[in-house]
Amino acid sequence: MGGENFSELINYLQEIPAVDVFGSGIFENGLWWVKFNIDIRHPNAWQVVQEIGHVVNYISVNERLPTVFYPVSPAPYMNGGPDEFLSWIIETEDPDFTPDDMKEWLSGRLPQPVSDLTAWDVDDD
Repeated sequence: MGGENFSELINYLQEIPAVDVFGSGIFENGLWWVKFNIDIRHPNAWQVVQEIGHVVNYISVNERLPTVFYPVSPAPYMNGGPDEFLSWIIETEDPDFTPDDMKEWLSGRLPQPVSDLTAWDVDDD
């Protein structure tokens, strides 16, 4: 699997408000990952975290996707705060689940169009 196999997923993630993809790769065992920043000062940042977390980690209680979404950070006391050093990873736990599969699951369930800020507004009343 080459880097070009990530292009659809990366392009899709880049359209999500506050997201900036900066890395992707494949482990020797065939499992892949995508790493990105979410601008925590963006008004939709936590909505983005919640929506991605729902699809990637918990789309169904009974049939979960073979993927995980989680935050990562170097030691804050040595580097700095979450504005600069908190990043996020989506990775697969099944080499048969491709980046294109992940893109399809996300695009079918996240607000549409994904780049439209008004689509991300949630009525909290």
